[in-house]
Amino acid sequence: MAESLLRMTGIQKAFAGVPALRDASLRIGPGEVHALVGQNGAGKSTLIKILTGVYRRDAGEVLWQGRPVDLKSPREAQGAGIATIYQELTLVPQRTVTENIVLGYEPRKPWGAIDWRAADARAREVLSRFGIELDLHRALGSYPTAIQQLVAIGRAASMEAKLLIMDEPTSSLDEKEVETLFGVIRGLKARGTSVLYVSHFLDELFQVCDAVTIMRDGRTVGETRIADTTKLDLIAAMLGRDAEEIRAAGRTEFSVGEQRAGEVFLEARHLASDRRLKDLSLEVRAGEIVGLAGLLGSGRTEAARAIFGLDRVTGGSLKVGARAARIRGPRDAVAAGMAYLSEDRKVEGIVPDLSVRENLTLALLPRLSRLGIVDEARERRVVEGFIKALGIRTADMDQPIRELSGGNQQKVLLGRWLALEPRLLILDEPTRGVDVGAKLEIQSIIAKHVEQGCAVLLISSEFEELIEGAHNIVVLQEGRSVRRLSNPGVTESRLIHAIAEQPDDALEAAQ
Repeated sequence: MAESLLRMTGIQKAFAGVPALRDASLRIGPGEVHALVGQNGAGKSTLIKILTGVYRRDAGEVLWQGRPVDLKSPREAQGAGIATIYQELTLVPQRTVTENIVLGYEPRKPWGAIDWRAADARAREVLSRFGIELDLHRALGSYPTAIQQLVAIGRAASMEAKLLIMDEPTSSLDEKEVETLFGVIRGLKARGTSVLYVSHFLDELFQVCDAVTIMRDGRTVGETRIADTTKLDLIAAMLGRDAEEIRAAGRTEFSVGEQRAGEVFLEARHLASDRRLKDLSLEVRAGEIVGLAGLLGSGRTEAARAIFGLDRVTGGSLKVGARAARIRGPRDAVAAGMAYLSEDRKVEGIVPDLSVRENLTLALLPRLSRLGIVDEARERRVVEGFIKALGIRTADMDQPIRELSGGNQQKVLLGRWLALEPRLLILDEPTRGVDVGAKLEIQSIIAKHVEQGCAVLLISSEFEELIEGAHNIVVLQEGRSVRRLSNPGVTESRLIHAIAEQPDDALEAAQ
């Protein structure tokens, strides 16, 4: 067997005593495109950050080109021939296209000045790999995110690295741009460059990768050649399930439960957006919880954002009640009776420096104000009521929300939307990152409002939460709704099978 370019074995890493990596390993051969997959929290990012010098490992060994290494910084990793393209763009949007491409590696004239003619020539060569022409002297930030992503990929590929790490490189790209990227990856491979490809879009792996390593709970649980595995096998390994049991369960007929809900509140037909949502059809009734199931990257969050007006709808139709609705933004969605709890409470939810009271009433302020002046007495009565009703544990309502636990922060955000008395709650991972007690309390709050006639669209990565809590489950793959399953009668194995089966088969089963 040829000597590995990279071999990581027995890698361990803990943060504040909590293990993030327990026994992780990774082997990449020369000129190999190697996939790294796993659910959120599996340890992929931590392993990459150890390889690239962002974190120091607690134990284990890293061999680079057959020799032990201990890379202490990203610059040291780059010097060794390891380049990384992160999902979060690390370019400088205010600088020009050329400046971003050559940043840190500027060609110099003999006396030390930057050779801008040579820099422009290098930038053109990088962009030509993607078949695009840009104004090299225009600020990069003025271009769409997809273009910025291609520039970032091109910049890293131009460093002549021996290993190029791509973290979710297609997250902002359309289908044509993805194909172009795959062409670039194949070109890198032909020149002997290895690629570590991290993606939640499993179908992509079978198009461009040679091998795959699977991680779960901080451990490496499998490594195989792509030609020797299937999408269902990968999903089973990521989730710690038996693939044969899932296959067998998938051949069993579904048991359709009795409809227990009221009139249709929301109906989407073939909805598409400018963020990877291609074809969403679903309906949510009053007093019903509809779950959205699928792997990361399947379009669950994009579906929620399109319905709530956060992303631009590019096709299809939306009805609220019996009337066609044009939701051009969150203001329209709220006016129509919708509320949206984002999956990222730190970035899109809480305002950390504001109090519990200020965070809870943020969306309600227009109703609590007259001529721009807030009725503070009424505001405090509202907050007191929700602190009691939702069981929010806080010293007082003026305590900064950043000092609360994750579960209590989430209850404050839930209270923010419930204060508007919505007819539809769109909940994206409402129990993620909270302890078991808070999770049960949040689920109880949701169930109570459903009993009172509220409709709920629930997104969760936990299959058990969907199976136990949703009346109907819509399965998404690659931005498309491909199947609707009705409770009672949905099991975990059957749900996994529906998520993993080929889109054409799923669409046929749904008809």
